[in-house]
Amino acid sequence: MLHHISLGVSDIERAAVFYDAVLAPLGYIRVWDDLRPGEADQAVGYGAPGGGDKLAIKHCPQGQHAPGPGFHLAFAAPNRQAVDDFHAAALNLGGRDNGGPGLRLHYGPHYYAAFVVDLDGHNIEAVFNDVGK
Repeated sequence: MLHHISLGVSDIERAAVFYDAVLAPLGYIRVWDDLRPGEADQAVGYGAPGGGDKLAIKHCPQGQHAPGPGFHLAFAAPNRQAVDDFHAAALNLGGRDNGGPGLRLHYGPHYYAAFVVDLDGHNIEAVFNDVGK
């Protein structure tokens, strides 16, 4: 259904370092960037290697506000270790814990996830839902 989603960030260079690190364990990379220090309309795109972007972060130094309660962005993880690594990388780079790695039985018996709040207040999640594959 969704082609991609964009998040506004107050400091594009700092946010790019954060997202480079937290998305790497999940198998996602920076697939393009348009970084021009000091200029407007900078952005970075992330996705699977060899593909297009599914997430873009956009430089919005003034007036950037994360969506309110009820919104979060969940990234698919290839395994539980990737969820753990996502969470650790986020905390190492200044993200805020919003639910450490573990099973979320209220979502299902195999739903393993971690939640963090990024540097700009966006609620993000990594999830591995192993349903016996």
